[in-house]
Amino acid sequence: MVGVKAGDVLIVDRAASVQFTRPIRFRLIRVLDWITYDGWVWLDGYELDSRGDALARRSIFVMKAGLRSAPASVAVGQPGRKRAPSRRVTA
Repeated sequence: MVGVKAGDVLIVDRAASVQFTRPIRFRLIRVLDWITYDGWVWLDGYELDSRGDALARRSIFVMKAGLRSAPASVAVGQPGRKRAPSRRVTA
């Protein structure tokens, strides 16, 4: 958890908290300054799908020691990703 900053993508799994039976990718917005147990932290951010798009905004309670950075191969926001064509209405 050392050196995480807004925009970082983290892997959150059982090492971070038993509530994560299925690992998730999480894009960090901020570390909340709420009072917690020693070694635990509240994070605010977005759960990501396999393409790196946000599924839902979440606040999660995790152990700092269990967090790990996502490998570069799962980076989000890759340039050149195709977008759905816009629909034009012509009169």
